[in-house]
Amino acid sequence: MRSHRRSRLLAPLLLLPLMSGCFASGGGSNSGSGAKDGDGSRLRVALAFPPAENLSPYGADATLLSRLGVTEGLTALDANGSAAPALAESWRRDGEKTWEFTLRDATFQDGTEVTPAAVADSLTHATEAEPVPAALSGVTITAKADGDRTLRVTTTEPDPVLPLRLSSPSLAVLSAKAYGKSGRVDPVGTATGPFEITKVNGATSATLDRFDEYWGGRAQAAGVDARFIADGTARANALRTGELDIAEAVPVAQAATLEKDTRRDTATTRTTSLLLNTSKGTFKDAGLRAAARAAVDTSVLAEDVYEGYADPGAGIYGPAVTWAEGKRTEPVGRAAAGRAAGDTVTLATYDNRPELPEVAQVVKQQLEKAGFKVKLTVREYSRLESDALEGKFDAFVLARNTLLDTGDPVAVLASDYTCDGGFNIAQLCDKDADRAVAEAEKTADSGERQDAAMAAEARVLGSDAVVPLVHQRIITGVAAGVQGVILDPYERTLVGTGTRR
Repeated sequence: MRSHRRSRLLAPLLLLPLMSGCFASGGGSNSGSGAKDGDGSRLRVALAFPPAENLSPYGADATLLSRLGVTEGLTALDANGSAAPALAESWRRDGEKTWEFTLRDATFQDGTEVTPAAVADSLTHATEAEPVPAALSGVTITAKADGDRTLRVTTTEPDPVLPLRLSSPSLAVLSAKAYGKSGRVDPVGTATGPFEITKVNGATSATLDRFDEYWGGRAQAAGVDARFIADGTARANALRTGELDIAEAVPVAQAATLEKDTRRDTATTRTTSLLLNTSKGTFKDAGLRAAARAAVDTSVLAEDVYEGYADPGAGIYGPAVTWAEGKRTEPVGRAAAGRAAGDTVTLATYDNRPELPEVAQVVKQQLEKAGFKVKLTVREYSRLESDALEGKFDAFVLARNTLLDTGDPVAVLASDYTCDGGFNIAQLCDKDADRAVAEAEKTADSGERQDAAMAAEARVLGSDAVVPLVHQRIITGVAAGVQGVILDPYERTLVGTGTRR
């Protein structure tokens, strides 16, 4: 039986260009209350997704933690998509299977020192997690301390993108206190970022205070008051009425209601796709998958639903991945389109991203015009994910940042479209696609790896398991006077040491 475990994404030798430039946005000044020790106001931030897994760093909540400036890993991603120093100040490759990382002087939020032994312990816990973090899908690592400042990480097979992989939010480094006997991982007061969680109110809100001993310098804001507001209109309204300083993922329909200088749109590597269940039901038939793909008009979605804040779907990787278009080839192995004869299919999506229900409604209409009967289900994401991963729907509309987990374009193919992929909502198990992905995974040269990724993309697209719909621009609401908001194409970070009001 195939695994359905959830997978929620090198040094300078492997550059994966996305876009150049700085992520931060500027602004003026704004008064606020709640300053800590008279030094900096608190930030009021609304996030679209509430904690779904008790703030576990190994699942969907990993990005929530990194966006709030709580957690970080050995490495980070820079504006070009390359591995950059974080808790590791440098690294080098020692043979085909081992990398050596030199740690910087840093302190955990519980006051203990970040040592090679502590980092090795944290990474070991990640390798033992169930489900395995997406960044470790198909990879086995062993981490060991080697002296006072050196960590050695060994892989069972050569891994040319290991430093890039270790930038994943799901591989955040936590202190020993985070790992209790219950098996639950607790990031409260055990991380290394500029902000420390001090209180969590279930799935409603969280309070964060500045971590004054942060190795990168004290944050300019005294803390963060985070609210989890799934309703996009409510997030936009709260920003407009002055209740918030930052609102992530403002719905396209609400953008025009905000003053021009309070909204930022950022090209991201997020692609919204229609995933078709290849293992059972109507879309087990490749001809009917081809018919569904032919029925979808992506230009309507980009122009009408997203009102110009998106581009029509071109592939798994969109325009923000600047090298992809010049390397893209035609899909390989597509079946001839069959004819739908009243086949009933279940189509599902979630409403945390407000455009998705509208996208799903348009797709429903297009499929019905092609002869399918469609039952649409819309829920909050945390109440939908497990059913999607278990293949309980015939089709699923998903917004996925294709470079989120590791920054490596091959990783999303391995996790989402291979037989053993942990985030394989399409339930795809195709020998040719698996072979192409495996070939890409072992390719070290950056240009050749990109070529191999596009060859694998052509195989996956040829299966019609995925129909790319649109490539999104994300709208972030930023109140007047708020400065230093991090507009990250990878959507890993939002607030940092320079974010303030």
